[in-house]
Amino acid sequence: MEELDDLKSIWKQQSGFESKNEAEIIEMLSKRSNTLIYKLKRSVWFELIFTIACMFVLGTYSVTLKGGALMWTILSLLVLLLSFTLYYIKKIILLNQYDAGHENLKNNLNHLLMRLDAYMKFYKRSYSILYPLFFALGLLFGALESGFDRFIEKFEKPMYTISFIILSVVFMAGVYKITDWYLKKLYGNHIEKLRSLQQELLG
Repeated sequence: MEELDDLKSIWKQQSGFESKNEAEIIEMLSKRSNTLIYKLKRSVWFELIFTIACMFVLGTYSVTLKGGALMWTILSLLVLLLSFTLYYIKKIILLNQYDAGHENLKNNLNHLLMRLDAYMKFYKRSYSILYPLFFALGLLFGALESGFDRFIEKFEKPMYTISFIILSVVFMAGVYKITDWYLKKLYGNHIEKLRSLQQELLG
């Protein structure tokens, strides 16, 4: 950013800045936006391939199971992963539609950031709902497999109940923390750079 500001200040002292050098600045910004879009696409492709690989492994493993809580938990997870593959494909299509053409750079970047912000909100909202949901499903399937009476009987012991609550809270907090770091690493940093680029164009 500082290098670009220095470049602008130097060019402003020269004749013909508005006609020639402004176009050169737009060209630089266009190349930077394409680089950031490429990195975002790479992150989405990574998630898509990783999700498909997980589906393959889980699907193969579920075939070996004869039933029970684990099998139903895996099948539920496979349905979720399938829905996320559609989400990733849609996001790749969105990024492919981005056009860094000089005339449309500002409008396209504004539109892209609006869509990416909406996707990130959906992403975080879905995880905030799905993590507790699948945790509850795991407990439900476990109770069905062992029997509700036997399952509830465990919670009649104070030490078991306290340990279960503490471990559950620590586990969920850790999962959310890791997810936030993961999203920021894959998408958040690149989106913020695109937002800085947007501010330069507006300025």
